[in-house]
Amino acid sequence: MRRIRAAATSAVTLSLVLTAAACGGGSPADGSGSGGGARTLTYWASNQGANLEVDKKVLRPELDRFEKRTGIKVKLEVIPWSDLLNRILTATTSGQGPDVLNIGNTWSASLQASGALLPWDAKNFEAIGGRDRFVDSALGSTGTTGQDPAAVPLYSMAYALYYNKKMFKDAGIAKPPATWDELIADGKKLSKGGRSAIGVEGGNLANNIHQVFVLGKQHGADFFTPDGKADFTSDGAVAAVKQYVDLMAAHRIVAPGNAEYAQNQSLSDFAKDRTAMVLWQTPGTTFAAQGMNADEWGVAPAPVVSGAPGRGTGINSMVAGINLAVFKNTRNSQGALDFVKFMTSDEEQKILNKAYGSIPPVKSAQQDPAFDTPTVAVLKQTLATSAAALPQVPEESQFETVVGTAVKKLFAAAAAGRPVTTESVRAELDKAQQQMPKK
Repeated sequence: MRRIRAAATSAVTLSLVLTAAACGGGSPADGSGSGGGARTLTYWASNQGANLEVDKKVLRPELDRFEKRTGIKVKLEVIPWSDLLNRILTATTSGQGPDVLNIGNTWSASLQASGALLPWDAKNFEAIGGRDRFVDSALGSTGTTGQDPAAVPLYSMAYALYYNKKMFKDAGIAKPPATWDELIADGKKLSKGGRSAIGVEGGNLANNIHQVFVLGKQHGADFFTPDGKADFTSDGAVAAVKQYVDLMAAHRIVAPGNAEYAQNQSLSDFAKDRTAMVLWQTPGTTFAAQGMNADEWGVAPAPVVSGAPGRGTGINSMVAGINLAVFKNTRNSQGALDFVKFMTSDEEQKILNKAYGSIPPVKSAQQDPAFDTPTVAVLKQTLATSAAALPQVPEESQFETVVGTAVKKLFAAAAAGRPVTTESVRAELDKAQQQMPKK
């Protein structure tokens, strides 16, 4: 998911998406009949750029191009990530949803369980050019294993370590850290003069989950058992959460104020030379919007415990990205399929992913030279060799909420100067696990 998504929703609201009948989809259209007669589509786009207006400037020309080709007008609404999941959940129960929408790929299985989204069976994939056009890692985050996907990939992303070249040079650091020990050692050199080594978004639930999931993999933990049961209090899960919070609590290379960050303030701090590093997904357009030149920052693979990134404990990113879904009850099913085909065409994949600094999940579009830059190369390599999909289970969104909140509480404790111990971490994770559905 892009620009770290706050999947903040209550467990009660979330339960609606897991039990509701498929009643969403299909905006009022300028035409009659179902199955393709209408000439209007409503599209909910997620906020990918530095702000909502940037997204409108990127998307509107492409949607106008689609209208010129098909005669179908697309009504666009760009929705902030802090609101998107709740808007989708409401749409699945009220029936007042869009025809086509963006979803964070980590929500695919949860929203699939609602029954409100169009399943992407062989026939529907054939209508957009075939399933084999998409890279496997992107398809791995489109729904529950063994079921037809609930969405198709639109933008692919991965986490990397972004670093301020001048701050590193001034501190006498020759290269970015490759291991966590190196990051902490470098961080102590960089945290001085009112500046901090690395920024986090301690109040952002989804960001918390992304970071501790990756650290969990490095500690041999998945947060769910193979049969889908919550497993938040294993030694590996506890160690992962403590390691992340200890960047502030023990090592003091994260400023206490970061405990409240939830709206990408860490990117602003980085662009304004207040912090030297940030772990993020394709933030280049945001840096530029904040006035930071591309030659001022570098990118490297996110740290691992030791050695090089790879499978198993070498995982250093979740498979990030945005998927495109269709509400099952759209009044313009053929138009919706045509729109998905258009948005996942080679031409549009190149245009949109260039604009956002992301990677096309369509194999042929990835071959464009624009996606062979040193920065993008790090992300492509990560996705190909050292990224893992978050658990594709119906309870994933609730996992983001309850464990993300537990991490938020621990950051708040660290910011207040209270000790963050293994016991206090385990206690918070145990509370989170008690809020999950029993199987």
